[in-house]
Amino acid sequence: MFTLLTTLVSFLAGGLPKLMDYFQDKSDKAHELQLAQMQTERELKMLKEGYVAQARVEEIRTEQISIQSAEKEREALYAHDIAIGQGASQWVINARAFTRSFITYGLFFLFAFVEIFGFYYAVKTGVDFSIALDVLWDSETQIVWASVVSFWFGTQAFKSK
Repeated sequence: MFTLLTTLVSFLAGGLPKLMDYFQDKSDKAHELQLAQMQTERELKMLKEGYVAQARVEEIRTEQISIQSAEKEREALYAHDIAIGQGASQWVINARAFTRSFITYGLFFLFAFVEIFGFYYAVKTGVDFSIALDVLWDSETQIVWASVVSFWFGTQAFKSK
C-alpha cells in the first residue's frame, strides 16, 4: 500500500511544474484578454473618428514592441547563462551541464550493482532463490524504485503537449 502511495506522490510531483505553468498560463491569458479588450475599445473609438490607418499603424507598432521585448528577454537569458560560465574552464562548463544526468546514472548503476552483487553473493553462498529475492527486492526497495521511475516518467508525461 505504501508503495502505491509513494508511486502516486512521485508521479504527481513530476507534474507539479506543469500545474504551476497552468496557473501562470491562466493568469497570462486573463491579462492578454484584458489587453485585447482595451485594444478593441481603442480601435472602435478610432474607427468612429475615422482613424483606420492610424489604428493599423498602432497595431504594427504594438507587434514590434512585443517582438522586441521577447528578443530582449531571450538575449538577457543567454547573457546570464554566459556570465555564469565566464572564467570557467570548458571542463567546468561541461560538468555543470552533465550534473543531473551523472547523478541519475550514478545512482542507477549503484542500485544495479548492489542488487546484482547481492544476488551473486546469495547464489554463491547457497541461499534459496525465494529467500534471496525477498531480501533483495523487499518492500522498501520497491518503494524507492517505483518512486524514481514514477518521478522520471511522470515528468516526461507532463512535459509532452
